[in-house]
Amino acid sequence: MSEALDRTDRNILRHLQKNGRLTNAELASLTNTSPATCHRRTQRLFEEGYISSVRAHVAPEKVERGTLVMVGVVLDRSTPESFGAFEAAVSDLPFILDCHLVAGDFDYFLKIRVRDISDFNGMHGSKLIALPGVRQTRTFFVMKEVTDNAPLLF
Repeated sequence: MSEALDRTDRNILRHLQKNGRLTNAELASLTNTSPATCHRRTQRLFEEGYISSVRAHVAPEKVERGTLVMVGVVLDRSTPESFGAFEAAVSDLPFILDCHLVAGDFDYFLKIRVRDISDFNGMHGSKLIALPGVRQTRTFFVMKEVTDNAPLLF
């Protein structure tokens, strides 16, 4: 972590990570700073990229996306060009929540939310296996979400 972050900055980050809806006055009270100091520090944390965004965590089941699917992808070639083509294509698919280049048996892991297995089946047949360079996919339907998007420890 950067030397530029002191205890107060880390405290601000921890509180915002738990609750991004805190008002500046609430955050200042929780961090034992004045509202002006808290606002100035929070703005600096945004400007320097420590906070990349603030958004609501939508309950997936409330918007008919209760089924979580992890997909391991193996590409037919391991070249910068094939990785680039795959990553560009994946970036255009709004149903893919996360895409990670990984080491091991797969090249990528995708995190996808869908309505149900039938919804995924249609998407798999028409979109996923048609992605550039895909040789093989392995699908994992999540039975239970034990931890999801846990706060970072620092």
